[in-house]
Amino acid sequence: QVQLVESGGGLVQAGDSLRLSCAASGRTLSSYAMGWFRQAPGKEREFVATIKWSSTTSYKDSVKGRFTISRDNAKNTVYLQMNSLKPEDTAVYYCTATVRPGLRVLASDYDYWGQGTQVTVSS
Repeated sequence: QVQLVESGGGLVQAGDSLRLSCAASGRTLSSYAMGWFRQAPGKEREFVATIKWSSTTSYKDSVKGRFTISRDNAKNTVYLQMNSLKPEDTAVYYCTATVRPGLRVLASDYDYWGQGTQVTVSS
């Protein structure tokens, strides 16, 4: 089993930055692909970014160039650096993990989920 705990969310203004962290326990993350999803009120959960054990990454088109996913396997932690935040980035952000190969963008492909952290961007 893998337990994931997100932190770093908050209330910011448009154009500001935030860094989300996801600390894992239970197993080492080095063999897992990690992802970040988000869910805004009244909307479905959507893919944001993912990173393989090899550090290959993939992003949702609307966050490319603004968000960066990274991992520190020694600390069993994954990060999501979010720059130039927009009001439409407002959502609960979830950290996820999967042992499936490849870059996964479907929520159903992920096995473990954190509780989520709220990000609110005011205009």
